[in-house]
Order: sequence, then C-alpha cells, then structure tokens
Amino acid sequence: MPGLATDEDSSNSSSISKEAGGSAAEPSLVVGDRVGLIEALPYLKTSDPMPMLRPPDLVDPEEIGQVVEIRALGTVAVKFRRGTFLIDAHQLTPRFPQEGQDSSL
Repeated sequence: MPGLATDEDSSNSSSISKEAGGSAAEPSLVVGDRVGLIEALPYLKTSDPMPMLRPPDLVDPEEIGQVVEIRALGTVAVKFRRGTFLIDAHQLTPRFPQEGQDSSL
C-alpha cells in the first residue's frame, strides 16, 4: 500500500539519516574539555560578536585549549592563551595537560 512504510523502507531511511548526520565521525566534545589542533590552520576566526580572521601563529601547534562553547554545525569555541577562536570540531583532538604545564587558562 502506498501510505504504509515497509521494513525495507525504514531500514533504508535510517541508514541515510546516519550518513547525512555525520555525527558519528566527529568527536563528541563538551564544555570544559581540553583540546589541541590536529594540524595547523590557515587562519583563526575569533569568537567575538563580530568575528575577525586572525593569523594562525597565535596558537602554537602543541598548545592546549579549553572548550568554552559548542556552536551550531560542529563549530566549537576554544579558549587558548592568546584568545578564543571558532574551530570545526573535526580539526580538534582531545589533549591532556602534561606534568609541569600550567593547566589554568
């Protein structure tokens, strides 16, 4: 019948929604997590009400930042030593402060 969904239809739609969401591939981050950059970025975008593009050398590749806000479309606001920047979640990796490093941001 045209108005009823079959088991085959529902399994196809669930696999499509999983592929379209893409949330399984992105790391799940929460506010307060310590993170670092996976690779150097071409530029940094500030998390100000009027964001600006800044040079990438404001954040060292080894620097550990703290997630301060989760935004839409997989964007995360991360506080580093020289500012708070908007970064895609897939460009971040969880990090843990090494002994002797200052853990306060």
